[in-house]
Amino acid sequence: MVGEAEAEAQGWVGSGWGGVGVVSVGPRIAVAVVTMGTRPQEVDALLASVAKQDVAPERIVIVGNGCPLPEFAERLGLPGEVTAVEVDENLGCPGGRNVALRRLRELGDVDVVVELDDDGLLVDPDVLRTVRDLYAAEPRLGIVGFRIADENGETQRRHVPRLGAKDPLRGGEVTCFLGGGHALSMEMLEQTGDWPAEFFFAHEETDLAWRAADAGWTIRYAPELLLQHPKTSPARHAIYHRVTARNRVWLVRRRLPLPLVPVHLAVWIALTLVRTRSVGGLRAWFGGFVEGVRTSAGERRPMRWGTVWRLTRLGRPPVV
Repeated sequence: MVGEAEAEAQGWVGSGWGGVGVVSVGPRIAVAVVTMGTRPQEVDALLASVAKQDVAPERIVIVGNGCPLPEFAERLGLPGEVTAVEVDENLGCPGGRNVALRRLRELGDVDVVVELDDDGLLVDPDVLRTVRDLYAAEPRLGIVGFRIADENGETQRRHVPRLGAKDPLRGGEVTCFLGGGHALSMEMLEQTGDWPAEFFFAHEETDLAWRAADAGWTIRYAPELLLQHPKTSPARHAIYHRVTARNRVWLVRRRLPLPLVPVHLAVWIALTLVRTRSVGGLRAWFGGFVEGVRTSAGERRPMRWGTVWRLTRLGRPPVV
């Protein structure tokens, strides 16, 4: 932990809710939420859970992704530092988050941003304090992943960020994180760049995680940070199969050393053939695969072989 004098020297002293009350020592925390306007009650509940945190965020940014936003601060008794940003079209999850990050940079007084799904809920009142303490204790901490559990306390297998892992309560350094609830270092983002907006949906977390690992930042899974979230399937989205395949091809074209690209894609073709039960789903998946091959993947910045080894040692080589 850093002391108050050291924290103040680094600009890590906040003032608590509305400039009064408890002094917050450590990295300055913001909360960002992106919504399409289809879950007003869930957003209200999420923001109410943010208001109950025992360490207040310096900023709350809410992005209306192609939708208007109501006056959350007035309705829910949130502190004055609430910024609502409305964009004319749905930019997808990563695009909407980038809008929030740009606004936070303009405001210039935040070190860590906590990004939360609009249908999530912070059950415990010490989540932001724990995030603050984790970053204060580890200077090269880039990403902190939350544990996702439904209202019955169950964590889906796909939400455990380790290959083949079953225990959602085992924390530590990992190679990936969950988009539903996580924290990002603003300093890290200055080095790695923001979310890949062109992905729109699917695999954007892996793209950012690989860039963070390649730049020497740590990704930590902290199961004590709980985000309650309804049990869902990613296949509920109509575009799931096509976009998942397209983005996977883009991901490896952008981030993997050339010898690993065909290995990664061959592994995932095999897994898709085994897992996908629907002919329509397979047709959409292979259509997305072809789209990923034929269209531009954006800037190619492959990870170093040292990063490949690091990810492998952590339990998930970047071919699976």
